[in-house]
Amino acid sequence: MLRLVGREWGRVSATPDEWRRALPVDPDTGSYPDPAQIVPARFGRFVDVPELNAPPPKAVDSEMGAPLGRFGGFVRRVLLGAPLKSTAIASERMRKLIALPVLSADALSSVAYGPEALLAVLVLAGTAGLAYSVPVALAIVFLMLAVGLSYRQTIRAYPHGGGSYIVATDNLGRVPGLVAAAGLMTDYILTVAVSVSSGMAAVTSAVPRLADDAVLIGVLVIAVLLAGNLRGVRQAGALFAAPTYAFVIAIAALVAVGVYDAAGRDFEPVPSPPLHAVEGVGLLLVMRSFASGSTAMTGIEAISNAVPAFKPVAWRNARTTLSWMIGLLIALFAGTMAMVYLEGVIPQSRETVLSQLAHRSFGSGAMYIFTQAATALVLLLAANTAYNDFPRVLFLLARDNHAPRIFLRLGDRLAFSNGIIVLSVTAVCVYVAFDGKTASLIPLYAVGVFLAFTLSQSGMVMHWWRRRDRHWRKSLCFNATGALLSAVVFITAGITKFTEGAWLAILTVALFLLVTTRIRRHYDKVAEALRLHPQTIEIPSGTITPQPCPEPPAGRGAPSAGTEDSEAEDSPEEIRHLSVVPIDSLQQASMRALAYAASLQQPVLVLHVSPSDEDAERFREAWRLWGDHLPLRIVLSPYRATVAPLISYLESLHRQRPDLTITVILPEIVERHWWHRLLHSPLAGRLRRALRSLPKIVVTTVPFHV
Repeated sequence: MLRLVGREWGRVSATPDEWRRALPVDPDTGSYPDPAQIVPARFGRFVDVPELNAPPPKAVDSEMGAPLGRFGGFVRRVLLGAPLKSTAIASERMRKLIALPVLSADALSSVAYGPEALLAVLVLAGTAGLAYSVPVALAIVFLMLAVGLSYRQTIRAYPHGGGSYIVATDNLGRVPGLVAAAGLMTDYILTVAVSVSSGMAAVTSAVPRLADDAVLIGVLVIAVLLAGNLRGVRQAGALFAAPTYAFVIAIAALVAVGVYDAAGRDFEPVPSPPLHAVEGVGLLLVMRSFASGSTAMTGIEAISNAVPAFKPVAWRNARTTLSWMIGLLIALFAGTMAMVYLEGVIPQSRETVLSQLAHRSFGSGAMYIFTQAATALVLLLAANTAYNDFPRVLFLLARDNHAPRIFLRLGDRLAFSNGIIVLSVTAVCVYVAFDGKTASLIPLYAVGVFLAFTLSQSGMVMHWWRRRDRHWRKSLCFNATGALLSAVVFITAGITKFTEGAWLAILTVALFLLVTTRIRRHYDKVAEALRLHPQTIEIPSGTITPQPCPEPPAGRGAPSAGTEDSEAEDSPEEIRHLSVVPIDSLQQASMRALAYAASLQQPVLVLHVSPSDEDAERFREAWRLWGDHLPLRIVLSPYRATVAPLISYLESLHRQRPDLTITVILPEIVERHWWHRLLHSPLAGRLRRALRSLPKIVVTTVPFHV
């Protein structure tokens, strides 16, 4: 279709050479130097586009030298660090020793609240209910093993990353994939809220006087997580690795000392305090306990979601890390439950179960303080798992047109900054709304995560059934077991905890499904409107030919840029035109802008900003396929900026010919409804505002109504 449109242009337009000869400026005004030589300003984000044959450019600030922009750049640089080139993404990947604590922190830290959630239900039936703690714990251990092995199969089948959204979409369809994504994103938001609330519970168990300030401190912790993750994956991993390893060491020491003490009394369990039953022991109570205790499994899917974040060979390193995580999770959970059984510990309102166990093993000395500190830190920082995966799921949704495209963009530090900010804001709202109470948040937690587990594993069952490659029966058996057990937990949690808050999680999933499908419908409508077709241009009676732009009159000279009379043309013949058309792709809106510019029969220069050589080459191939009818200049922007390179290039053209009036013709999609504007890039508006202060720059918008 692009070739057909190009043929139509060839019939009605002047030749490419005629357009080039009509240009009043040299389009090769400058280019970015070799990316290895590019150094931004000390507190800036962009580099200048140098003039042709000019000395190396000085670095410029992020907001074109404005004082407010310089201050903003300074703050950004101090908090987040220097911007990273796109090619640095390879060095931002994690090795196994860093990936294990970063991606396993959520799962491993859930040992601090999973056993307590299990006991909090059984204790309602008194001593008779506590007798079921060991069988329920063994069932959860089996579930951990089954789901962990299932996700190993997922990584094998999807070596480039196979989270619940991808697996469910590929094998079950678009709607199940969106439901899985909704469950995942609900899980990640609650991961941040629950991790922070549990961490604050550990802090207030050791320091009760901080209880009144728990909510405020939790919000500050989320702010620290936000800043740490905006600095990039590798730096966040180095920052958050130590607490996870410290927590593993603390729980291992607690279990070892407890087992040693229990051996001295021939492993005779300590009687638990007398309890008054408020419920009878029944299947429903046991299933509620099983669903609550299964929250210790949250975060198991994180590694399969983040396979691209590993160093090569990514899928092999991811599987190895997943095996380590499952082994550690089972050991820590089983050891903690064994200590609960041997020590006769029950949940208390003012002290966590883990704190009671630490008191019995270590007293109130240094090891108790170390255990509580490690527990608090790993819980507070376990939310980092969500910061790795939530933005990635949003990226996948945006890639498939189910979320706004702003979530496709990598920030200065090669992290999905917009997704990280959305996660932080949402988690703060949830955390504050529930007053930082872990018990209130847990009912919402299990529904989303096990919904995603169920759809992911069911999708893998369909995957193996269709593929039937080597060892497919064994893999199908693993995934079917994981799907069945996850479905049992999901249904149980949904029914038993519906009135306690599970209804809110189910409602959130339904609203998410509605919003994402509407967004996809809108993008499909826009894509259909923008699609090229043979009637893209109307063939006029004559041929469009550019009129050469004369040099300034002899003796008068060109006014200097920025002087008072630089825009003082008194008559039409004194105005000399150049039309510059920035476009990002060849589609209907950009074709309309190009047709409009060419119809003015003035010199036209087309400008495209590319973030990499590969992107530039792809656009150049499309341009040649179209027919190369107009002069094209491609500017490389290795820091993924768009507005600053465009402005800098236009300034270079203006310095080359200050007498020219440069008309910037911008294609712009105009939406029928205001809320649809949030789904599209505001580039045209940003360029208009940025160019307003430049002399002899006219900004024209060519609207394309959808």
